[in-house]
Amino acid sequence: MYPNFDRIASPDLFCEDAKNSFREFQANGLFEKFPAAALYVYRIETAHRKHTGIIALDDVADFFDGKIKKHEKTIGEREQQQMRLFLEWNAVLKPVLLTYPPVSAIHRWLNDFAKTHPPVYTTHFEKDGQTHRVWAVTDPAEIQHVRRLFAAEVPCAYIADGHHRTTTIALLHKNREHRHPDLDLDHLFCAFFAADQLDILDYNRVVEALKDINAAGFAARLSYIFDITARSGGHKPRKKHELVMYLEQKWYDLRWKKNILDQYPAGQVLLDASLLNELVMKDIAGITDVRTDTRIIYVEGSRGVEGVQKVADIDKSRVGFLLHPVSFEDLTHIADAGDSLPPKSTYFEPRIKSGMLVKMLKG
Repeated sequence: MYPNFDRIASPDLFCEDAKNSFREFQANGLFEKFPAAALYVYRIETAHRKHTGIIALDDVADFFDGKIKKHEKTIGEREQQQMRLFLEWNAVLKPVLLTYPPVSAIHRWLNDFAKTHPPVYTTHFEKDGQTHRVWAVTDPAEIQHVRRLFAAEVPCAYIADGHHRTTTIALLHKNREHRHPDLDLDHLFCAFFAADQLDILDYNRVVEALKDINAAGFAARLSYIFDITARSGGHKPRKKHELVMYLEQKWYDLRWKKNILDQYPAGQVLLDASLLNELVMKDIAGITDVRTDTRIIYVEGSRGVEGVQKVADIDKSRVGFLLHPVSFEDLTHIADAGDSLPPKSTYFEPRIKSGMLVKMLKG
């Protein structure tokens, strides 16, 4: 299903409220059902570029077989919350975002299709300045062509956004015969965007680190593991293993000392988030569980340097850390090895909004 934007005054408010009001929106006829089975070409246009991908169902068996790879540990409580919502809605309101190494043949097909067919709908979001366009692919020959391209060129895909949606459907799938035999739990609702169609942004941290130690003492302990340089203003790190710190309304460049990096085996993927969690959050701030400890606030890279500064300035005990974005190569290396990134390591843009395309689980 997709929204009937002729009846929707504000796309921004509609999508923001979709999770809370889906059943009401559905009952009031704010969704349309496409009359034929289809794949969907999905394009998000920003002021800077176009991002184009394809929306399709994928067999949940691909997740169990390791063809859809995760890089994040999921939390059981969040899976239970997600499960309750899926069963309440009898629907999935947003596809899992999957990424894969760019394939020129798929890229050409997506652009050619968009050029030669009218979109099902186009809508603009004022809040973030994005225009979203959707095309339906209903020709069986075209659908078969796309399936062959993916079968030949994309042996696996990586979850960029939606780990809990994926694992929740997988859990429901295991129990479908006994508990939910009338629901389609054999498929994942997916948005496939090649890596060159996504931006991996930084995910930054603000930590309440100055409760039991003053700023001078904190900086002194950091000096054992970082080379520290004062800055006149804030900026984002320029490369891996460089961080930027905001401490008592002053900015500093941090670079891991060579002897710290040399302690780890050559060839190991060494993430700044992992080092920060171990050597600063745990050893200095005393935070042992970065998933649940409320002293850490995670700030999406899309909020910029100002976002970190604003959150840190709320409390004098807070220190801000800006990290360089994780590379696609590091992400896939870790996922291929079956390992996980630290929580809140990556933030992908753009993102499909809730309610823009809906996969019904029943009927």
